[in-house]
Amino acid sequence: MKRMLSGIKPSGELTLGNYLGALKRFVAFQEDYEMFVFIANLHCITNYQEPSQLKTHLKNAVALYLACGLDPKRSTIFLQTDVPEHAQLGFILSCYSYLGELNRMTQYKDKASSGEGSLTVGFYTYPTLMAADILMYDPAFVPVGDDQKQHVELTRDIGERFNNRYSPTFTIPEPLIAKTGARIMSLSEPNKKMSKSDLSDKGVIYMLDDPAIIRKKVKSATTDSLAKVSFDPINQQGISNLIQIIAACLDQSIEEVVETYKETKYGEFKEAVAQIIIDTLAPIQERYREIVNSDELERVLIEGKEKAQRIARQKIEKVQRKIGLEIKKK
Repeated sequence: MKRMLSGIKPSGELTLGNYLGALKRFVAFQEDYEMFVFIANLHCITNYQEPSQLKTHLKNAVALYLACGLDPKRSTIFLQTDVPEHAQLGFILSCYSYLGELNRMTQYKDKASSGEGSLTVGFYTYPTLMAADILMYDPAFVPVGDDQKQHVELTRDIGERFNNRYSPTFTIPEPLIAKTGARIMSLSEPNKKMSKSDLSDKGVIYMLDDPAIIRKKVKSATTDSLAKVSFDPINQQGISNLIQIIAACLDQSIEEVVETYKETKYGEFKEAVAQIIIDTLAPIQERYREIVNSDELERVLIEGKEKAQRIARQKIEKVQRKIGLEIKKK
């Protein structure tokens, strides 16, 4: 069985976009792949996070992983910081990366070009830590949104560079990008990705939002004056985003959704979207409440840490032997 790895950076509350673009896919993938799914908490601190709030976000993220259907018997679920080898390999791989490569990373370029003066070194170098997160476990595939594809491509370059300089050490992974639901946009600004770090939550549906809040947010979603439900991401960004949400929630094609609602007025369409989201999240929220009131979360993380660290320890020792850092006999 081929291995697949991914992680989510819970720097805020997990959103509907996180679920449809990542978590839902992870649950499906565990049927056919050996899944490694981690909470990327080191990546959270590239920007300042209030400690107690960060801890809450981390706990909620693990609980939601499980509530969505990730099965610890089939998927290895763990905290990034529970496996210190991630940071160790991250530094090593930074020595096999070039400034020009990191300067070309889109997220860094966007922040730097905006004139933001408080960028941390961690924000600049986190792509090399991400490369370590991936290469550590030799996955064949890494499911990502199209905005993260560039980081997987850098990971491939670093892994190939190391393999060519020494000998085959890392599996070179392929990015796996979903055709539907991979990039859910903000309800209020449909030209921007729905993000847990948005300053305003008006356009963001969180996985733990109650039905009344979901209905209010969907009702106020940005649409247009064309008054027709059709998929046109250029001229009808808002409506197209709502269509994508339905398609991803119900596992339908864009064409099927459009056919169902093509005669529907915007108000009715929004009511349908809201109800579908509520129905999708309700069983997850119920399971979440069961998990956070039990010891299941802690037990899963301990088991995940033990399995992940066995693999990570073997990999870091192999890497260090190859580059000459080890002097003790094996």
